[in-house]
Amino acid sequence: MAARKKRGEMVPQRQAMAGGTQAQMRKVRGDGWSQADEQLFLETLAETCNASEAARAIGKSRTGAYRRKKAVPAFAQAWMEALTIGYQEIEMLLMREILFGSEVEDITLDAEGAVKTRKVKRSRNMAVALRLLAYHRDTMMAMRQAAAGVTVERPDSPDAIARVDAIMAEVQAERGRAEAVGAG
Repeated sequence: MAARKKRGEMVPQRQAMAGGTQAQMRKVRGDGWSQADEQLFLETLAETCNASEAARAIGKSRTGAYRRKKAVPAFAQAWMEALTIGYQEIEMLLMREILFGSEVEDITLDAEGAVKTRKVKRSRNMAVALRLLAYHRDTMMAMRQAAAGVTVERPDSPDAIARVDAIMAEVQAERGRAEAVGAG
């Protein structure tokens, strides 16, 4: 594993130019991603399934996180593993909610610290969990299929739609031939 570069140290870099790229030396950025930043980002991503929230947790932008994901294959792999963990947590949360429901106790205290009111709420707003579940569904299905060595096509995939359209065109043509024979 490469040693961590110190701030101000010169490192090689490829600079994009009109005719291609050229090698140059540059100083290590002081605002780059540290190993601690990366670890906290991935932990937050696994907890929330939300790249914006994970970037906010380390004081970076979501755009920078996606740029890093694109540029660093190991980070992209760790990102997908964190998403897998987070997605499974969302699935389990929803399953527990469906099977058992939930209770949240809301206690209001008076000025002296004594319990003034106590309310028990029996459900929670699952809209965010459902949105995240739907957002990552295709990615998780593809990853699970790849891990299992199985390819299961979605019924609304472009290939499936094209096959259905071809079958429908064949049926239409067959009907046209049948009507021509019946009329003649």
